Amino acid sequence: MGSGRRWAALAAVAGAVVAGCGGTDSDRPGGGAPERSAGASFPVRVRDANGVVTVRRAPRRVVSLSPTATETLFAVGAGRQVVAVDEQSDYPKQAPRTDISPSQPNLEAIARYRPDLVVISDTSPPDLAAGLRKLGVTVLEEPSARNLDDAYDQIRELGAATGHAQQATTVVKRMRGQLDELFARAPSDGSSSVYHELGPDLYAASSETFIGTIYERLGLANVADKAARGSGSEYPQLSSEYVVSSDPDLIVLTDCCQQTAGTVGKRAGWDEVEAVANGGVITVDADIASRWGPRLPHFVSAVVAGLGRVER
Repeated sequence: MGSGRRWAALAAVAGAVVAGCGGTDSDRPGGGAPERSAGASFPVRVRDANGVVTVRRAPRRVVSLSPTATETLFAVGAGRQVVAVDEQSDYPKQAPRTDISPSQPNLEAIARYRPDLVVISDTSPPDLAAGLRKLGVTVLEEPSARNLDDAYDQIRELGAATGHAQQATTVVKRMRGQLDELFARAPSDGSSSVYHELGPDLYAASSETFIGTIYERLGLANVADKAARGSGSEYPQLSSEYVVSSDPDLIVLTDCCQQTAGTVGKRAGWDEVEAVANGGVITVDADIASRWGPRLPHFVSAVVAGLGRVER
């Protein structure tokens, strides 16, 4: 399971990375970034979910229908070009949030913002991209990332498409450095296990999900994987008995559902689960845990810090 000294080291590096994620004013979303990268030239060609997209000129009116894309656009310095974001894009605070639904958007509502670039995700309806293109709008389709390489690629794509390729490269380099530092200090023998709870109905994230690949990189065995294979779902619903018998060392909750270490400990039989008995239940920001953008190191830091609190 690893020594107490090693877990203490994990907690220390987590704290260091959390502090490092703050950055300078120019590193923060929208903080003093230029409108375009020096030397940025158009047209540029970027690859999205449906192939290669040509962005003929620097976009000045960007609409984002993806919370992850919104965070990324501001992080790479394109915030001043963003004129509207969907109702779920709650970060950063200065993002021009609207009541447009990312999963059921109104084409006319989007068109009112006169966008020259719209970023959508795989939750958008299949006919939205075609409708926007008929209006002469360039569309980038950025689906949910499957792994870290996908996440890095999307950051670089959004940077290139908005004229901020250099800033995007910097963001990716910073993320990669922070994450690699955490992964290098995390256990790698699979001797510790994790249960990532999506809500009190016990739906869980398996290793087939993006967040599951992060747990793999941290060397954590995922207790939901057996259920995922049996159900054919990346997000299987577990039974209380299943979780108790799996006896995870770490339980990760999100702050969406009023669940805490205290409420989990009151569930029948859960007081004997390793994570509950040894302080291995942590709560993380639901938005950070469900997105694959520049704030991902904050999530990994929280997980590593949680591991550091577990008594071994």
